[in-house]
Amino acid sequence: MCALSMTTSPAAARARRIVVKVGSSLVTDEGRGLDVAAIQRWGGQIAQLRELGLEVLLVSSGAIAEGMKRLGWTRRPHAVHDLQAAAAVGQMGLVQVYETIFREHGLGTAQVLLTHEDLADRNRYLNARATLTTLLSFGVIPIINENDTVVTDEIKFGDNDTLGALVASLVDADLLVILTDQAGLFTADPRRDPSATLVRRGVAGDPAMAAMAGGAGSGIGKGGMLTKILAAQRAALSGASTVICSGRESDVLVRLVAGESIGTELVAELPRLAARKQWMAGHLQFKGRLVLDAGAIRALRDENKSLLPVGVAEVVGEFLRGDVVACVDSSGREVARGLVNYSATDSRRIARRPSGEIEAILGYVESPELIHRDNLVVVSPDCA
Repeated sequence: MCALSMTTSPAAARARRIVVKVGSSLVTDEGRGLDVAAIQRWGGQIAQLRELGLEVLLVSSGAIAEGMKRLGWTRRPHAVHDLQAAAAVGQMGLVQVYETIFREHGLGTAQVLLTHEDLADRNRYLNARATLTTLLSFGVIPIINENDTVVTDEIKFGDNDTLGALVASLVDADLLVILTDQAGLFTADPRRDPSATLVRRGVAGDPAMAAMAGGAGSGIGKGGMLTKILAAQRAALSGASTVICSGRESDVLVRLVAGESIGTELVAELPRLAARKQWMAGHLQFKGRLVLDAGAIRALRDENKSLLPVGVAEVVGEFLRGDVVACVDSSGREVARGLVNYSATDSRRIARRPSGEIEAILGYVESPELIHRDNLVVVSPDCA
């Protein structure tokens, strides 16, 4: 078994960008209504993380549960239109509480409602990513939830554990923290097996972790421990580690980033940038090519710099923003590959031009770089 007993949480201590997911049973005190006192505690902790210079995004369940309470329902309904109505009613209270609490700490908030379709469509994915990273640059706390009011299949099949993992991947987070009403992952169901012990540390994606996870959780939320284990596996694909722990632990978020081991830490085997670059390095086909001049090649290979439009001599092929393209020299030998920030059409218009002219040429500026160094893999001259 790869679970290790640890007294420290290295992944949490190193994290600079963190996605925190809070479950319905915590947010609504097991369905009794929004637990304002608990939300105040988490808000205070997130404010402390911001003071440490960390970026935090909050994925919060609770809209449907709060709507059920406001509508006087004691059991989660099954009809889609009832769930949509509950989400619409509950979202009002949920956002109001978060806005009020974070304002008390001098922090702004933004409501972001996502669906799986937003993350599956290339342009919507990139737009969501740009919006979230821009909010973080403004020091705003994004409050993220599934758009349950208008989407049917997300209500029926979705869960915010998965959404938390997708958001972690979307914004290149270092850590996903899943706050739940359980202490973490146990070797067996502790309610049925008194010999069950808490798994302190493991590797995300290890089949042994999923085998230990039980079934569904409370009647208020949708997820169980298995959805959290699978979310950790998904987050690890982009290099993010995951901590599953109790949201009722005192100062849990502050203690985690201080390096204390709390709950279950599932470590990504590759760091964030290495995971993404490994994915790019594995591409065998490209939508297009950027022919670079000698100065740009030196900047990429020798100075570890980003690719600017001024260094591109020619744009070949058709591609969209976010596609992986090859960067080649004048003889066609590959120099690098990376995620391009502009479509082929726009890349042709700004090729050979300084970054300061992008907005005047295109009418907008997505980024001063054609490919940022964090999204670029340089190919060794010996392997090109």
